[in-house]
Amino acid sequence: MFAGLVVVWQVLGWLADDPFFPPPSKIVTAANEWWVLEPANFTGHVVPSVVRLLSGWVIAGVIGVSLGLVLGRSDRAMEYAGPLLVFLRSIPPPALVPVFLLLFKAGTSMQLATIVFGVVWPVLLNSVDGARSVDVTKVDTSAVFRIPRWQWVLGVVLPAASPKIFAGLRVSLSLSLVLMVISELVGTDNGIGSQLMQAQREFDYTRMWAGIVLLGVLGYGLNTALLAVERRALAWQPRSRDEQHA
Repeated sequence: MFAGLVVVWQVLGWLADDPFFPPPSKIVTAANEWWVLEPANFTGHVVPSVVRLLSGWVIAGVIGVSLGLVLGRSDRAMEYAGPLLVFLRSIPPPALVPVFLLLFKAGTSMQLATIVFGVVWPVLLNSVDGARSVDVTKVDTSAVFRIPRWQWVLGVVLPAASPKIFAGLRVSLSLSLVLMVISELVGTDNGIGSQLMQAQREFDYTRMWAGIVLLGVLGYGLNTALLAVERRALAWQPRSRDEQHA
C-alpha cells in the first residue's frame, strides 16, 4: 500500500513538474545531499532535535507518572488539583512559547519547557485513570499484609496502571515531535524545525519536503521502538486471541 502511494506520487510529481510538490526521487536526492553527504548537518541539526525531543518526553513522563499515581490514589488530592489541571491542560502549548521565551530566553531551556508542558497531560491523565483501576482485591490484600507504602505503589499500583501509562506515553511521544518542531521555529539556529523554516525562506521546497519526510521517518521509528519496549514490559499480561495471532 505504502509503496503504491510512493509510485503514484512519483508519477504525478514527474508529470506535473511542480516545484512546490517534487517527486520522491528528488526528495531522496536532497535528503542524501543534506544529511548524508554533509554529516555536519546531521550532527548539528538532527541530533540536537532528537535529544530535545527525548529529553522533554522523558521529563514529562516522569512528572506525569509520579503525579498521576499520587492523584489517582487520593480522591481528596484530585478534588483540589482537578480544576487547576483542567485549566492548565486547556492552554495550547504553542500559545505559551512567548511566555517561555521571557522566562528561559531562547535556547534549549525554552524548547524543553514547551515540550514538557505540552506532552505531560496524556501521561498524567492516563496515569490517574490507571491508578484508579487497581483491583479492589489487591488493595484489600495489601492492607491485610501491611505492605509498605512504597512497595505497594511500585509492586501493585504501577504494574496495574502500566497499560494505560504506556498508552499515554505513545500519545505524548507523537506530541513531543510536533512541539519539538514548533519550539525550534523560534529563537534557535539549529534543529530540524529551524532548517525547515530556512528552506522555506530560501524557496528550497525540495529540501523542505526532505525535512518533512525525515520527521515522518523519525516519528515512525520512535513509535516502533516504544511499542517494542511496551510489549516486553507488559509481556506478563494475558493477551486476547486476536493479539496472539497478530
